[in-house]
Amino acid sequence: MISTQAWQDAQLVWDYHQMHHALKPCSVAVGLGSHDLSVATAAAEAHQAGLVPLIVFTGANSPTTRARFPEGEAVAYRKHALALGVPAEVVLVEPNATNTGQNIMYSRKLLEEADISVSSILLVSKPYEQRRAYATARKMWPGVEIICASAPMELPEYVDSIGDGRLVIDMLVGALQRLMIYPQQGFMIEQDVPEDVMAAYERLCHAGFTSRLLPADVS
Repeated sequence: MISTQAWQDAQLVWDYHQMHHALKPCSVAVGLGSHDLSVATAAAEAHQAGLVPLIVFTGANSPTTRARFPEGEAVAYRKHALALGVPAEVVLVEPNATNTGQNIMYSRKLLEEADISVSSILLVSKPYEQRRAYATARKMWPGVEIICASAPMELPEYVDSIGDGRLVIDMLVGALQRLMIYPQQGFMIEQDVPEDVMAAYERLCHAGFTSRLLPADVS
């Protein structure tokens, strides 16, 4: 059982992870690879809405995606977008990145090598990865405007789509931990964490939602 307090804390953390950006036309959409095909769907819908002329899908595999996407996350995303009606010529694939920093760096390199000018990026991720993606992109690709997007899901709907509430809360907690420690390692810019969000994080850790924490901070 997940307590009412844990769900309330999870909602606070969920809301914090989302950047709440207003969508606007951008030079390119960059869809960050993961287990979640809703990222590819959101990027495809952005193209179909006229927000971006080009999409880059980036991602190799992780232990959690290898079985589902044996050809790699970016390749699977491309196939999904094409099935939704996106023309093949507007989708580029970056198949080597294995973390968010590489997603950004390798996508930047791909576009530079293709001589494609980029002044703004529609950065498409899972809903609870928006802030992490934003902070990483600001560090790894300074000088461009970053607009964050994801599938328009609220926490209960996302939990239903995953089918495991405890795992979702674990992922929310793990993503927040990385936001706090990765800036010190040079992987992303600093993000202020409000006191109520920090208190929610600490309560969730004490309640055992720690499977996605980096080992040094598991207590």
